[in-house]
Amino acid sequence: MPHDSQVTPSGQDTPDDHDAHARDLLSRMMLEEKVGQLFVLHVYGHHASAPDRADIELNERELGVRTAAEAVAKYRPGGLIYFGWAHNTRDPRQLATLSNDVQRVAHDTSPGVPLLLSVDQEHGVVARIGAPATLLPGAMALGAGGAADDVREAARIAGAELRALGIRQNYAPSADVNVNPANPVIGVRSFGAGPDAVATSVTAQIEGYRDAGVAPAVKHFPGHGDTETDSHSALPHIHHTREQWEELDAPPFRAALATGVDVVMTAHIVVPALDPALDPATLSYPVVTGILREQLGHRGVVVTDSLSMQGVRTKYGDDRVAVLAIKAGVDQLLHPPQPELAYNAVLQAVRDGELTEARIDESVLRILRLKHKLGLFEQAYTTLETVDATVGSAAHLAAADRIAERTTTLLRNEDGLLPLSPGTHGRLLVLGADPVSPSGTTGPPTTVLATALTELGFTATALSTGTEPSPEAVDKALAEAASGHDAVIVTTYDVTDGDRQHALVTALTAAPEGPPVITVSVRTPHDVPRLPGVRAALAAYSWTDVELRAAARVLAGRVRPVGRLPVPVPRPDDPGQVLYPIGYGLSYEPYATPGPQA
Repeated sequence: MPHDSQVTPSGQDTPDDHDAHARDLLSRMMLEEKVGQLFVLHVYGHHASAPDRADIELNERELGVRTAAEAVAKYRPGGLIYFGWAHNTRDPRQLATLSNDVQRVAHDTSPGVPLLLSVDQEHGVVARIGAPATLLPGAMALGAGGAADDVREAARIAGAELRALGIRQNYAPSADVNVNPANPVIGVRSFGAGPDAVATSVTAQIEGYRDAGVAPAVKHFPGHGDTETDSHSALPHIHHTREQWEELDAPPFRAALATGVDVVMTAHIVVPALDPALDPATLSYPVVTGILREQLGHRGVVVTDSLSMQGVRTKYGDDRVAVLAIKAGVDQLLHPPQPELAYNAVLQAVRDGELTEARIDESVLRILRLKHKLGLFEQAYTTLETVDATVGSAAHLAAADRIAERTTTLLRNEDGLLPLSPGTHGRLLVLGADPVSPSGTTGPPTTVLATALTELGFTATALSTGTEPSPEAVDKALAEAASGHDAVIVTTYDVTDGDRQHALVTALTAAPEGPPVITVSVRTPHDVPRLPGVRAALAAYSWTDVELRAAARVLAGRVRPVGRLPVPVPRPDDPGQVLYPIGYGLSYEPYATPGPQA
């Protein structure tokens, strides 16, 4: 997309040229166009102008338009965010075409500013774009791997595929230090519980995305790691002192800012030590402007977490939330639940003098500079040839498998049960929790794991018992386990004492002369101490295909387990007593061949 800035003799625009062009463009924009640049909207549908009828109805209800094209023309937003639930992501070619089509609408609509297209693609348990795109290990798995080069490479692969789809902004990485095992919203989305280790991984991931030409958004400032409340449904309070915040929460954000990260995302949390007014951090001037901008020196873009989350909506109405976020120092308003209400509220706040146009200009200038830095004014489009060559390429898929192999963590291995071999444990029963799979995975976790083990020479049978197995499901599992299987592998998902998963595993381990039981934790590693009867236990940190296949190769002795816990695992009845400390992980040598035969 050409523009009229000057170029150097080499033909490349300089940062000064970009800034001059951004300021010139800003000076020619109407207030309504400037306010539009502050918004990152969601739209429904797989097509810019011809979505399905159901998506037209949703767009009409929530945005007052029929299509994505109409939304761009009406609101002139700074960007769009893609979601699977909004039916934006059917397949790579379709998504790239959608990206190109909405960019053309933006180009043809005054002021002609390209869109910053974005997604929340953390990988692991949060993946909006699934197969055939490459799915990669999530943050805690990468933290268990402990290799900054792997973290950087995973982000570079993820970023290259997003850019091929026309997406230039990703809401990752999470810089939250997950010091609370009961955290329901961050958990395995964090690299771990050590501030310095998290800082190292955050820095590496930022570098990987930057190498791919995608702007990462480090989140969730000022730190969402120590909460027992999910900000999607309520407003969490974090009771760290200022000193604790400096020691635990701040280091990864300081490290991110030291890299010159372009975007920081705010959290919908209350930290009384940082703002005694008890406003959510997203709406807090002391947090966003006082700490993030003035004390830590962030000069780039600040984006809110989704404004549709209940955590930011508990104290103020949706109209006031948009205005207060800008007053706090935010630049981008992400995913407001009532876009027209929020847009008009910001306009009215400027007309009433509550917000100055100069304040709006500050944010718009930052957004325009970021778009320049990402090359959107030069080329906002992608090609189907780029999509075909990049997304889900053989090289990317192979790298994802290699990285995942270095994350699987062995926490228990009584009497050297593992690795298994087809000669001694040829018949395997794979059962347990089958949480809803992240986007684009090929099947329930038990099926994926059983299929992978079968491909490695075992005869593996899958039996889904769910996260809440009924007494009938437990009885069926016991009967199946006793029907000639040599070992039982159980996928577990956030086990609590006395829950139905606990009852299932307890029954299996108590069965007289039953086969040995092995667990694979597919979310947090805190399941293991609650299941004392199991002979061996792995932590996979997620249930995407790439992590389950890696766990299968570890079980089968094809690769050596090298993952190390990035979080401590305490006793369930005494959180002060750590059973498995940070850095813990067992290992064994892999078989030199596919496995010894009986």
